[in-house]
Amino acid sequence: MKKVLLSSILLLALSFTSCRDTKKGESIGDAIENAADAAGNAVEDAADATGNAVDSAVDAAGDAANKAGEAVENAANATGEAVNSAVDAAGNAIDNAGEKAGEVVNDAKAKTSDAANKAADAVKKEADKLKAAH
Repeated sequence: MKKVLLSSILLLALSFTSCRDTKKGESIGDAIENAADAAGNAVEDAADATGNAVDSAVDAAGDAANKAGEAVENAANATGEAVNSAVDAAGNAIDNAGEKAGEVVNDAKAKTSDAANKAADAVKKEADKLKAAH
């Protein structure tokens, strides 16, 4: 009887240990499953974040390209305006030089005319003196 009692106590002890081991096994399995789910979610979140970052980078690159294009266009327009201004300034300088040359020619013509008239008057006076002396 003693042996039967000890055997049943041993079996009972083993069954408690087995139940505990089963429960521990189930909780470890649940923990592994939860960890796997969390890892999968983290991978999905990381993939989404990477996709969003790539989209943002593409958008930023597109914006930068547009702004660079606008800057080139503005620079081209400014250069065209500068060339037009230079052409206008050169045209004005030529016009002013032509007007100034015309003024110089007219002044020279007037002075030459005055000098010719004075010379003619001087010759006429000398001729009158010579006529009066004879």
